[in-house]
Amino acid sequence: MPLTNLSGVARSEGDPRVRRKGPSSMSGADRLARALGWFSIGLGVVELVAPGRVARTLGLEGSEGLIRAYGARELASAIPTLSIDKPVGLAARIAGDALDLGTLSTALHRGNPKRDNALIATALVIGVTLLDLTAYAGVKATHRRRPGSNRDYSDRVGLPRGPQESRGLARKDFQIPPDYRAEGMVADAIPAQAS
Repeated sequence: MPLTNLSGVARSEGDPRVRRKGPSSMSGADRLARALGWFSIGLGVVELVAPGRVARTLGLEGSEGLIRAYGARELASAIPTLSIDKPVGLAARIAGDALDLGTLSTALHRGNPKRDNALIATALVIGVTLLDLTAYAGVKATHRRRPGSNRDYSDRVGLPRGPQESRGLARKDFQIPPDYRAEGMVADAIPAQAS
């Protein structure tokens, strides 16, 4: 079921129906960051739920507590990565990738019977690190505010008669409509008309 159909569930009788979604305002870097955030959630859950299996697969027996901590770190970095603070989350992911690479380097010795798995995992982490770096640079470039550049709102018509003409309009002859008046103890303490 498309999300546009789901939005009609809470629609009132007279509300317009959403027939199709418009174009997304998210940049490619924002979409990549969102995908990496969801990847962090998936990886974090796996590392929290099955640290023993991950450790055995990589030849890192005895590191289950560390892998579980890395899972918590993945989940913690996913939250800002999926929010408006994408650069913070992506920076945390990049730092986490460095920790992962350091930990995996201990499993790359020739005596590890699971060395091939550790090599594959290392290559994957390097690839994800490159994606993290790409997303970080893209998000920073997309959402950068240049110092000294002021936005120009001169073409806006929020006050069609100008600011001078609009000042004080709300205070002139202010009357609370009868259907807006409250009833009860609090309403009795509030004057019916503002002066």
